[in-house]
Amino acid sequence: MTAGPAPRPVIVVMGVSGSGKSTVGGLLAERLGVEYAEADDFHPAANIAKMAAGHPLDDADRAPWLDAIAGWVADRGDRGGVVSCSALRRRYRERLRAAAPGVFFLHLDGPQELIAARLAARMQHFMPPGLLDSQFEALEPLASDEAGAVVQIDGGSQQVAERALAAVPH
Repeated sequence: MTAGPAPRPVIVVMGVSGSGKSTVGGLLAERLGVEYAEADDFHPAANIAKMAAGHPLDDADRAPWLDAIAGWVADRGDRGGVVSCSALRRRYRERLRAAAPGVFFLHLDGPQELIAARLAARMQHFMPPGLLDSQFEALEPLASDEAGAVVQIDGGSQQVAERALAAVPH
């Protein structure tokens, strides 16, 4: 009897806005040969309008968004996948982990000054740079008992994607 292909990982690329989740997530999915999903696409219109107006989301705002991402993660099965999601608080990560217990979190981390500069240069995104402080305040870094790794964001996107790929269990 021949074994089928090894299951592929489901990876959540997490971090504050402007850390490179979308870019690195897309590159990582391409290298792993799995589907990529952008967490921003799971937001209801009311969330996008609230953030665009400069107001941070609260847990009630995030609930349907996290549930939609959790559904996508759960549907991956052994096919694997990569989704970007801020996943700033441990309870948000636990919600995603409940949907797919083997999910692996990659925390894109870097100095607030670097991320602020990236946000200031970013065009056509609903997340205003003024909300960055609230994101750093909400951020609960991965704990030692959480399946995941921290990847530093210094350097170019290809370099960060290589670090991310090296951090993913194969």
